[in-house]
Amino acid sequence: MEKMIQIKNLHVQFSTYGGRVQAVRGVSFDLHKGETLAIVGESGCGKSVTSQSIMRLIPTPPGRITSGSILFKGQDLTKLSEKKMRDIRGADISMIFQDPMTALNPTLRVGEQIAENIMQHENISKEKAKEKAFEMLELVGIPNPKERLKQYPHEFSGGMRQRIVIAMALVCNPEVLIADEPTTALDVTIQAQILELFKDIQQKTDVSIVLITHDLGVVAQVADRVAVMYAGKIVEIGTRRDIFYTPQHPYTKGLLRSVPRLDLYESELVPIAGSPPDLFAPPSGCSFAPRCPYVMEVCDRMYPASTKLKESHQVHCWLQDERAQKFVATIS
Repeated sequence: MEKMIQIKNLHVQFSTYGGRVQAVRGVSFDLHKGETLAIVGESGCGKSVTSQSIMRLIPTPPGRITSGSILFKGQDLTKLSEKKMRDIRGADISMIFQDPMTALNPTLRVGEQIAENIMQHENISKEKAKEKAFEMLELVGIPNPKERLKQYPHEFSGGMRQRIVIAMALVCNPEVLIADEPTTALDVTIQAQILELFKDIQQKTDVSIVLITHDLGVVAQVADRVAVMYAGKIVEIGTRRDIFYTPQHPYTKGLLRSVPRLDLYESELVPIAGSPPDLFAPPSGCSFAPRCPYVMEVCDRMYPASTKLKESHQVHCWLQDERAQKFVATIS
């Protein structure tokens, strides 16, 4: 399967008054053509920073990519000039941000904003750009698109604004779409409509999607593969079935136990005890060790390598590492 994005050993840090925050610490994953990869984890684990790094939107200063590579169609995005990145953003790789109101210019009509994005990347007239903007509003399900093109963002509901942002992201037919918490601010009914829209658009355009979310319900509906992040690292990655039916990392199991289930009427939600580590000085061993019910002494001493359970399923956990017994014997 063709790989659209290849991230290898990505490190991102932010310089603050208190020191350097190591927000992303050695993240690696691939995004295949036509698939939806969901990146899940609690707030502050590095999901959004990873997605912004792909677009080279990390504010510098205080943030910077310190090492690693982000390959798109054979070229390393971390080494491109800002001018070349502007050509890629919106045309080849697009992003949908969490709050549509902050992503839209309140002083410009919706049609002008969509047309502007087209004209930035394609050599077409203003009239042709408006025609394409009309087609995009139809594609994302905006009723009466001809009149809606003349309206301002404040004249739309939250769900409609999110559809407009999606239209802007897709108007130049990108090969990769990054959606950062696209349904968080929406109610359940509108959220379901947006998720159906993602499925429909992917079937029509074969776009590859990176979905950033903390909502496992959303993941279960749209994701092909799932990457679980904790404290700036991916601790487990696999297909949707791997993660939901045979999770192996204690953190992944904890996330699943903390989600309400309608099929278990008397089950209680089990919170994950403790707090995430301080990323000013992250531990050298497993970051989840202080909160893990199965912790071993080796977990505090060394970070576990990736264990391939099968071709589609990998985990960073000493419980699955064959070397654990050897290290336990050495320590004792």
